[in-house]
Amino acid sequence: MRWGLIGASRIASSYVIDAIRAQAGSEIQSVLSSDAARGQAYAQDHQIPDSYTDLDALLADDSVDAVYISTTNEKHHPQAMAAIAAGKHVLCEKPLAMTLGEAVEMVRAAADKDVTFATNHHLRNAGSHLAIRDLIASGRIGKVLSARVFHAVNLPEHLRGWRINDASAGGGVIPDITVHDADTVRFHLAEDPVDVVAKAGVSGMGEGVEDSVMSVWSMPSGVMVQSHESFTHGYAGTGIEFHGTEGSIFARNVMTQEPVGEIRLVDASGESQVPYETHNLYHRALGLFAGAAAGKGLPSADGVDGVKSLAVALAVREAARSGQATRVDYGGL
Repeated sequence: MRWGLIGASRIASSYVIDAIRAQAGSEIQSVLSSDAARGQAYAQDHQIPDSYTDLDALLADDSVDAVYISTTNEKHHPQAMAAIAAGKHVLCEKPLAMTLGEAVEMVRAAADKDVTFATNHHLRNAGSHLAIRDLIASGRIGKVLSARVFHAVNLPEHLRGWRINDASAGGGVIPDITVHDADTVRFHLAEDPVDVVAKAGVSGMGEGVEDSVMSVWSMPSGVMVQSHESFTHGYAGTGIEFHGTEGSIFARNVMTQEPVGEIRLVDASGESQVPYETHNLYHRALGLFAGAAAGKGLPSADGVDGVKSLAVALAVREAARSGQATRVDYGGL
């Protein structure tokens, strides 16, 4: 598989380029940047043959089989639609789009064109989260009653920029982190939130966008989910908990791009550490994507997963703005 990178991004240089090259037979042919000099420097630094400033030119290369989109959020929809129309497989960063309608259009267009379309939700690829899901699915904690996600971090200075000051580009902690937490909870519970209540605010970093949010989600089974995301908490740590009739799961420092953190299972027999595989999250995600594009299996998070995580995030934002419980609209998917 030969790839084009749409966006000369830090996420690509830090994780995805390596993950693509870790797949047998995969290579990177090109990169797109709106800044020609930056694109050329990025291509040189990462041994990528071609650099473009024009998306159509990149997509016109018949040797490119797939694209990875990691531009700012408002560009995802038009860039993905162009790539799909060109017959390319697409791995897109979250959130898929600025609106639910755009995200649904992307998924349906990919299905009509018969190309693989996936969302880069990395957390569900972590060994820690795979172990948590297995504990829940195997009934180790009985019937799940509630969950708690704490994902309040200090956003590093080099990642701030548009994320903290540009609503038109999709800035704010809700599209940046709440979407990940929505996907992770959906992954573990195998069900979708019905409605949410929320409170958002600015706690020292946001400039015209929220930098902190707390919300509670109601699930069809009756599970209640409490979620907290922020850009301004330097010492809070991250984690996820699930509490059931027969036990509880406490996972700490697992809401990360690295294969780290610990999981504790507490039940009537006492407390135990849960082992898990410490593989590279992105290697797993890109391997599953390559397999899906070859007609073997599914990507770890497909387009529908991306739509549904976006739908939850949009409902959280609306609930915070309105002060009212907001039903989650999944766009018919």
